[in-house]
Amino acid sequence: MRNITWYVHRLKAMKFGEILWRTQQKFLQRKEYKKYYTQNLPVTDIVINSTISALSPDYLRIGLEQNCIDAELFSSLDLFQGSFSYQQYKKSWNAGFQTENTWDENTFSYKINCAGRIDIGDIRTNWELNRHYQFSALAKSYYISGEKSFLNELADLFQDWNHHNLFLHGVEWTSAMEIAIRVNSWIFTYCFLCMAEKKHGVEYSITTLKNQLIHGVLVMTDYISAHLSRFSSANNHLIIELYAVAMAGILFDYRRWTEFALKKLTEELIRQNYKDGVNKEMSLHYQTFIMEAYGLLMLTMEKNEIKIPDIWYAYLSKMSEFVADCCGDYGETIVFGDNDEGKILDLTGKHFNHYHYVLELMSCVLPQKYNKTVGFYENIRWMVSREQLCRAKKKSAYVSPDAKCYREGGYTLIKDQKRSIFIAIDHADLGYGTLAAHGHADALSFQMYVKGEPIFVDPGSPNYHITPQERDNYRSTYCHNTALVERQNQSEMLGAFLWGRRSKTNLISFQQKMGIKLEAMTEYNGIIHHRRYQYADGVLKIWDSFTGANGKNKEQILLLNPTAVLEKGPKGILIKTPNSQVLILNSSKQISKINNYIYSASYTYATEGKRIEFCSIKNTLALEIQILERKHEGKMCV
Repeated sequence: MRNITWYVHRLKAMKFGEILWRTQQKFLQRKEYKKYYTQNLPVTDIVINSTISALSPDYLRIGLEQNCIDAELFSSLDLFQGSFSYQQYKKSWNAGFQTENTWDENTFSYKINCAGRIDIGDIRTNWELNRHYQFSALAKSYYISGEKSFLNELADLFQDWNHHNLFLHGVEWTSAMEIAIRVNSWIFTYCFLCMAEKKHGVEYSITTLKNQLIHGVLVMTDYISAHLSRFSSANNHLIIELYAVAMAGILFDYRRWTEFALKKLTEELIRQNYKDGVNKEMSLHYQTFIMEAYGLLMLTMEKNEIKIPDIWYAYLSKMSEFVADCCGDYGETIVFGDNDEGKILDLTGKHFNHYHYVLELMSCVLPQKYNKTVGFYENIRWMVSREQLCRAKKKSAYVSPDAKCYREGGYTLIKDQKRSIFIAIDHADLGYGTLAAHGHADALSFQMYVKGEPIFVDPGSPNYHITPQERDNYRSTYCHNTALVERQNQSEMLGAFLWGRRSKTNLISFQQKMGIKLEAMTEYNGIIHHRRYQYADGVLKIWDSFTGANGKNKEQILLLNPTAVLEKGPKGILIKTPNSQVLILNSSKQISKINNYIYSASYTYATEGKRIEFCSIKNTLALEIQILERKHEGKMCV
């Protein structure tokens, strides 16, 4: 049982309307227990009302390209960049992954607590396998090759999954968003099977599988419609849920689903994003996650001559600019906030760069292109015709400026003229809504890349469902490249995805004269922290000043990429990477300490890195960071 304190804080974050809605959901769950759970049936056998059951699908409405070039045959599903073996886990639907324990597949879904279950494992890891990207990839492979082994593998996995995950039994039914991603996978699986049937001939096994898939899509979409995320939980989850409802509505030509979902998606696009293009969850990953939903849906709407609202073009263009500005010329991407590497569509089973993929997707639906390549990602080649790809390639390209300040969204991105130095500064709000679920207490922090190599980094997100202390460490102020007083967090952590008292952060000024100058402040616990950045000619200077902290210990924090080599010398601290060197000058003569921290470059992965702390009781501190470029062996130049 969760700590009673968490429930108290969670209730405080709710308004009366949310409490009422959650109470109604509890009553609905009781009805569903009697109506569905006690039947002990797979979703493919659940009886649905006559209106829904009478709907007829047409795979042509999804509009997959039947002559996609350079498509790959499925071999394996990547589970977090190879962290887990697909061959080992492919039928372990309820595996704990981080432990040898498993999730119970017989318990009523609503009675299962998935959060923080270190006794079993990270539920997000488990859900990756159950999103069923492998289903659509196998169906696609059968369509391409006609090899029965792909069809047999798909049928075997499909039946096994339904046998072990009866409707509303176990953890695979605890999240409406997870069901929505599964709906999307089943829709694409169905479409490829229809195409395969037309290409290779009708088979009983295909017909049976198609019927089961389509019945499951109807049941799951109907379920999602009754369980949409609302109020404080209505963030990226709600958008993905609405996306699935809209896609199913188009597949079945059911206007009730389509029109409702499109109306709500328009409202949420405006509600969840700033006008300058920054998503309010303060996580670049979750921004591209929802952008993928809008992009895929827009392509499907175009094929069905459904009008795309003008406001979608306006917002998504700005959002694409922001993502493009966060991407460097060496393939790097600077990411703040949480990142669990989620995606909606995967037709290969292989890991791919989600940021570049989404920019390519946006290049196909918006007036400009935002990625150097168009048609590189197989997902897009199945969704877009060759003619559309050719038109997209000819569009004018958006070019990131050397410096851009997102005043409303709260980020400033700086690239030198050679585009080899890339600095990002965070002066944003904590996060979206009353929960700010995916935000970090990282106000006034920065990250730096040189020639695509990370130098000063964000700690990342290795796992959402670890111990509360570990989760808090990754979100803490002490684990970001900023300054703090007495190790205090800028905002109060009340749960893994719950915050209490928040810091107030404001941009004071941004100038582009004789280099880049930025000043911002954050206020918390009676402390006012001002930070000033100045960048010019490969030198970054940082000044910190504090009000309301007399006599208290202050620390400037720098987190290093674990692969960097650190050397302490008389002039300062030298950081070495294969292609560059960075010299840190302790301008205010603070005491320096070096210790370890845990860094996560990707979800489920963690390693040890070095943290530099510059300590002082003075109210003003300063650092200077000089980027040194290697030109010849043994020779350096500024």
